[in-house]
Amino acid sequence: MSSQASKDHPEGQKPPLLVDDHTVATVRESKILVLLRGLPGSGKSTLAKDIEQKYKDTSRLISADQYEIKPAVRSSSGGDYAKLDADLTTCFEKREASLVILDDTHHDRERLDKLFDMANEYHFAVVVLEPKTPWRLDCAQLKDRNHWKLSLEELKNLRPTLEKDLLPLYFGWFLAKRDEDYLRKTSHEFLEQLGNLKAFKKRLQPCMFGSEDKHKLDLMKYFAKSPNILHCTSKFCDYGKIVGSEEYAQQEAVKKAYSKGYTLHLSALFATPRTVGAQVELTADQLLLWPSDAEKEVMPKDTLPRGSRAHITLGTAADVQDVQTGIDLLEFVKLQQSGKEGENLGEMSGSVAGKVSYYDNGMWMLNLSQKIEVRSIFSGYYGKPGVSVPLRGKKGILNQCQIM
Repeated sequence: MSSQASKDHPEGQKPPLLVDDHTVATVRESKILVLLRGLPGSGKSTLAKDIEQKYKDTSRLISADQYEIKPAVRSSSGGDYAKLDADLTTCFEKREASLVILDDTHHDRERLDKLFDMANEYHFAVVVLEPKTPWRLDCAQLKDRNHWKLSLEELKNLRPTLEKDLLPLYFGWFLAKRDEDYLRKTSHEFLEQLGNLKAFKKRLQPCMFGSEDKHKLDLMKYFAKSPNILHCTSKFCDYGKIVGSEEYAQQEAVKKAYSKGYTLHLSALFATPRTVGAQVELTADQLLLWPSDAEKEVMPKDTLPRGSRAHITLGTAADVQDVQTGIDLLEFVKLQQSGKEGENLGEMSGSVAGKVSYYDNGMWMLNLSQKIEVRSIFSGYYGKPGVSVPLRGKKGILNQCQIM
């Protein structure tokens, strides 16, 4: 990094994916689309090149400047981005990079929505980064710094579109690809062993888990709907429509955590007639990112431990929303709080070793003998809710999943 670049981006202002070793290792095993956002001359290109250099073996930098796309207030439905998007699609389809960096102003919501759709289609988590330079919104300075020679008036026209933070549908921890694949396999093993348990079949009521014939029960098929990218949601924002979303995004802990790598600890797997999920035990650092009212949001009449709703949705029954997984988990927590530990019905082995407990009403929990650790990146999901995307596997398209 040049001395000027160092002054432009002091160490304390760099995102974690540039300076934190654990984050760097996690990013290298993830699929991430980094969107650089900001006014021309604000320092995006310097930041983009720093990231490209840090991950030079696994990254691809695509800059709108290379395609002579001049920053302007415009409709993104035109043909300005046709060549860029074609190259971006090729990069995704041919798996040319696991970290794709896109350098543009990203001021237009219609344009952003198209990029979020592309990220969803190819199962890339999204990280939106903005330069932290002192002049990033100073149009008088930017007039002399931007290479497009945009006038003061042109910059002032662009500024309102970039002054406000881009809030996601939700914030959360998004699993690294390698750990996500492992957890999906673990989930399948859990469901397979659960479905084969004599105690499970004995307690299976008619039509529960989608089968009238317990001998033809297929839990993996029943829970076929799965999130596009496995994650643990911290705060649902609905793009800023939820009260308290802006305040949450502005918390110092949240700003420092954004794009940072975290290890999540999974203590149990559970299944109900509606959902299958993993219980997450948040650390003290992770609890700083957990809203104090997260449990009250879904169970306002109960007093439950902070962080007890933390989970990863592994699958849901048809027509069941992902949010139900956290509600199901809290039902287990409520029963445990009241002294009901569940009926001990044996053990599982392999990667899902642990004790199996039954809590009535089709509620099963596996307390793992050894916690599962998965790496993740703290970011936001910015795409549309309820978008169905086919999972792509080595042998083609796998089961449908739904992003909630």
